[in-house]
Amino acid sequence: MKKRKVLKDESLKRVHRKSILFNNREIQAIDHYCKKYKINNKSKFMREMIISSILKKFDEDYPSLFEKRPTLFNRKPNGI
Repeated sequence: MKKRKVLKDESLKRVHRKSILFNNREIQAIDHYCKKYKINNKSKFMREMIISSILKKFDEDYPSLFEKRPTLFNRKPNGI
């Protein structure tokens, strides 16, 4: 059986390193979560959580056609 040659997109290669410091409670919570849900790759887990949080926020902040919604506080009274 022949092995396929996988073409990798160079722009997706991870080359930028960031460091995060946690206190004792935070690392205990992370360790407990990973053990409970059988997460072996903490780096992948944290990367996915960070990116999903960012994408969710981008989605929430995306401009819409009717960006300013009227509320009781920014409506103009009739006839004034």
